[in-house]
Amino acid sequence: MAIFENREKMHAVLGGLFEHLVTHPEFGPKFAATGITIKFNITNPNDQLWITPGDGKKGEVIWGDTDLKATVEMTMSSETCHKFWLKHISMPIALAKGLIKAKGPMPKVLKLLPLLKPAYDKYPEHAKSHGLSIEKE
Repeated sequence: MAIFENREKMHAVLGGLFEHLVTHPEFGPKFAATGITIKFNITNPNDQLWITPGDGKKGEVIWGDTDLKATVEMTMSSETCHKFWLKHISMPIALAKGLIKAKGPMPKVLKLLPLLKPAYDKYPEHAKSHGLSIEKE
């Protein structure tokens, strides 16, 4: 069974998480200043999630197909994405196992990982509030 039963649920959970990130006083401006546009190709359900530097002061979250150019493109299942934010799987392990496929300058993305603490802190409670299990399987 899929983590998100439909795209609307995925948008609420993952979109809500990234909206929190781009508006977070520590992460938001630092991410926007990088100029990096990240495209997530998420499967089961299928959709595209874009995190952009927005106006350079606050990032922007966009769903669906756009004409933007991604700095980094990451493909993963919604299950892998959920496990990543719960810290049940790390980025290096997911990449090594092929659970996440990445295109683009990965050193830039890996440098962003320390900035993600607010998302790691928020996601378990956020996921739980949407009825998702946060237990390690």
